[in-house]
Amino acid sequence: MLRVAVPNKGQLAEPARSMLMEAGYLRSASTRELVVQDPENDVEFFFLRPRDIAIYVGEGTLDVGITGRDMLLDSRAKADEVVPLGFAPSTFRLAAPKGRVATPADLAGLTIATSYAGVLEDFLEREGISARVVNLDGAVENAVALGVADAVADVVATGTTLRKAGLELVGDPILVSEALVIRRTGAPEMPAVETFLRRLHSVMVARSYVLVDYDIRIEHLDRACEMTPGIESPTISALQDPAWSAVRAMVPAADVHRIMDELYELGARGILVTDIHACRL
Repeated sequence: MLRVAVPNKGQLAEPARSMLMEAGYLRSASTRELVVQDPENDVEFFFLRPRDIAIYVGEGTLDVGITGRDMLLDSRAKADEVVPLGFAPSTFRLAAPKGRVATPADLAGLTIATSYAGVLEDFLEREGISARVVNLDGAVENAVALGVADAVADVVATGTTLRKAGLELVGDPILVSEALVIRRTGAPEMPAVETFLRRLHSVMVARSYVLVDYDIRIEHLDRACEMTPGIESPTISALQDPAWSAVRAMVPAADVHRIMDELYELGARGILVTDIHACRL
């Protein structure tokens, strides 16, 4: 049975559960359960603190897990990123009181508060910056005002919380994070893992693409197919009127309205868009 770690709280939890349900898992699971058996798919899900998931996976206790890149790297666990999942984006950045620190190099000799000591220490070592790191469990933006640190390093989505605390961002992001599937370093291949990853990939494709159907005159068919090439090739069907053909193709969801406008200008009619709920490519 495949053993999978899933976040039980935070910004990773609900998107992860939603993706798993779209992939055909957790159909009858309660949001309060900590361990969920999915015998139909031969998978057992463990709902854990996101920060602990990399440790369990790295030790081989669980086969795969969903967590953030920031938490994976901060844990220094023996686990590797397998697939980025495209949700819960964030950046890990330095911040200091306005006007006091211009570049990360200016932090030399100062004290930096963070909840991600592993990520910060690795960065300071790479940059050759000698600074004292204070490890706090959340709410690091108050560390400067309370006299605990001269600067902070924290996960940032918009930066609003830091600005409210009178801090400004320093330098470029130390790390760009998102949700990931992770596995133990050197773990052997498992068919069950490949199936799990394939299902998640199908969800990401289904979310990113839509199906477009339209009718087009024969003389414009080649140009229309260039505009909607699909994954392998568009599907073309003959209509009762030999001067027209019907076309079906997958197109990126983000571009669908532009593509519809261009098809209409080319002469396409009966343009329909359909969501994709699942797929295998």
